[in-house]
Amino acid sequence: MEISTIITIVLWVALIAYIVWRFMPVKGITKLSQEEFRANYRKAQIVDVRETQEFKGGHIIGARNIPVSQMKMRAKELRKDMPIYLYCQGNMRSSQAAKVLKKAGYTNLYQLKGGFKQWTGKVKRS
Repeated sequence: MEISTIITIVLWVALIAYIVWRFMPVKGITKLSQEEFRANYRKAQIVDVRETQEFKGGHIIGARNIPVSQMKMRAKELRKDMPIYLYCQGNMRSSQAAKVLKKAGYTNLYQLKGGFKQWTGKVKRS
């Protein structure tokens, strides 16, 4: 087998592994319905992981904005002794943020099912 064929196979395997890892559900994160989210969100840290412009366009009241792209650097802003309620537009970025936080030692992680696009509660615009 030629070296270029082996390299191509290795690159394809690495790409597939990365895609599978990126889209796998996060272990240790609880998905909450809107009702469950609303029931306890005053006792939690609500984190909108969308980009700043999306956040300014409308967000759940009481949420703070830590974009997933900044989560690794800004994770220390969050308390480990309180629940963290994450949401994004759908569920992809909040899953990524949960992976980052879990790796950093956070354990009390929750995700809004359906994300902000399905939120029917009160919204604040900045």
